Amino acid sequence: MHNVRTMSSDTANAARLLVIDDDRKLCRLIAGYLGPLGYDVTAVHTGPEGVEKAGAEPWHAIILDVMLPGMDGFEVLKQIRKSSEVPVLMLTGRGDEADRIVGLEIGADDYLPKTFSTRELLARLRAVTRRSTRAAAAPDPDAPVPDLVVGPLRVNPNTRTAAIGDQALVLTPVEYDLLQALAKAKGRVKTREALIEDIRDRNYDVFDRSIDVHISALRRKLGDDAKSPRFIRTVRAAGYMLTEPEAP
Repeated sequence: MHNVRTMSSDTANAARLLVIDDDRKLCRLIAGYLGPLGYDVTAVHTGPEGVEKAGAEPWHAIILDVMLPGMDGFEVLKQIRKSSEVPVLMLTGRGDEADRIVGLEIGADDYLPKTFSTRELLARLRAVTRRSTRAAAAPDPDAPVPDLVVGPLRVNPNTRTAAIGDQALVLTPVEYDLLQALAKAKGRVKTREALIEDIRDRNYDVFDRSIDVHISALRRKLGDDAKSPRFIRTVRAAGYMLTEPEAP
């Protein structure tokens, strides 16, 4: 296994990052940039190597390319998700929204096009690791949080689950956080910027469109028609709003 390893100056306190990408030059660039910023970076260059390495050691986050030799990034992600909830940031050279939705639906926490800037990579990486840390924190059993109820939709913050009636929804961590943020603001418009801040504890520039991709995937799981949604409404030039479905 040929891999790149770049350690920060304080390895004991470094965040362990696995990069799975066959572009060795890009791997060296990522390692060279993130190493001095507190990351212990390891890189492997094929899909099977990525699955093996991801399962063999603990990681704070994984950066995963879609196009890989031996096994594509989607299949690698499926294998990782069988045993781990480690934050995964996917890299894609494709511009098709369908590819991004597939990654998000099978468990990616966020995505970046391969034209990313190093500053954007660092911001998104910090965001997904912070969100994961929040999600992993055990709730206080002595202070349970009441369910958030929007018509037939019920969101349980204690178990991080959601259901419509008796039908449980299968949501990724980011989709759950997004749905919870909308449910807390039931009947009020949430801007994209406010949603990003709610689910990631960090503000991004207005051109960040990943929220739209998550909303599209979430709507499908809620059974919403984007043209005539029951739950998540788009408020033009403003953002999104979760509402109770109108009675038939």
